[in-house]
Amino acid sequence: MPPTRLNRVAVLVLEGAKPLDVGIPAQVFTRRASMPYEVRVCGAAPGLVAGGDGLAYHVADGLDALAWADIVFVPGYRFPDREDPPQAVVDALIAAHERGARLAAISTGAFALAATGLLDGRRATTHWHYTRALAEKHPLVQVDENVLFVDEGSVLTSAGAASGIDLCLHILRADLGVAASNHAARRLVAAPYRSGGQAQYVPRSVPEPLGERFAATREWALHRLDEPLSLEALAEHAAVSPRTFSRRFAEDTGYTPMQWVMRARIDLARELLERSQRSVEQIAGDVGLGTGANLRMHFQRILGTTPSEYRRTFTKGE
Repeated sequence: MPPTRLNRVAVLVLEGAKPLDVGIPAQVFTRRASMPYEVRVCGAAPGLVAGGDGLAYHVADGLDALAWADIVFVPGYRFPDREDPPQAVVDALIAAHERGARLAAISTGAFALAATGLLDGRRATTHWHYTRALAEKHPLVQVDENVLFVDEGSVLTSAGAASGIDLCLHILRADLGVAASNHAARRLVAAPYRSGGQAQYVPRSVPEPLGERFAATREWALHRLDEPLSLEALAEHAAVSPRTFSRRFAEDTGYTPMQWVMRARIDLARELLERSQRSVEQIAGDVGLGTGANLRMHFQRILGTTPSEYRRTFTKGE
């Protein structure tokens, strides 16, 4: 259900902050008709903050913005493996978390969250170049270098800068639903949220031409979810054998081809439940699952709820 008030987002700019890391949440969550968020870019103190890559930031707010925010983004910053952020920043992050704010790190911003102790005993990720350093500096953090982002509930981390888009779309998806997340992805000219359109596992050792070809096959399949989609049909489109397609597809996405198709169908069903008045039976046909009973079974298995209950969460109060 969309929030009844604006969600407040603070983007915390530390010394040497990376421009793309700062810009992603600021742009994704900037206020517009479809986005019930308000963004403040802040620093350890108001004024000029030296950024990375030749840029600087003039921020109007200091750490008081963290006491105001519902979500605090911490972009990557200079030399995260050498120095912790100022103690005042660490204390403000802890206080924001204790107050109920979500803390979300982009790239090496994970080091700032680790300095608070809030990642101890939890999974986290960061830019691949710094994963070993994060594990060595904060041995209680369970560092996972093979994912684009990690959601531990009230603390979230993402890998390199572009993965910050995936993290932001993930947060949008949780807050507002699939339709809003996909709308934002289209506005950013970005891939849809990668748990449905593409798994969030980082591809490893996938030959580039083959990876591109499979991306085209995934896109082809997404426009034909209402049709029968067999392993053989997908492999034929990709111009490889079914056996090769299955193996490489799993390496590329983290799912078998049929697991991916099913999740894509459930994602489309979610969007139709959110945005249309079509019945469960009609939606089952729209997404290639045939009957309402079949849709309900897979919906429950994957999401742990029913289509009707899911729809109610997005129509309550309207």
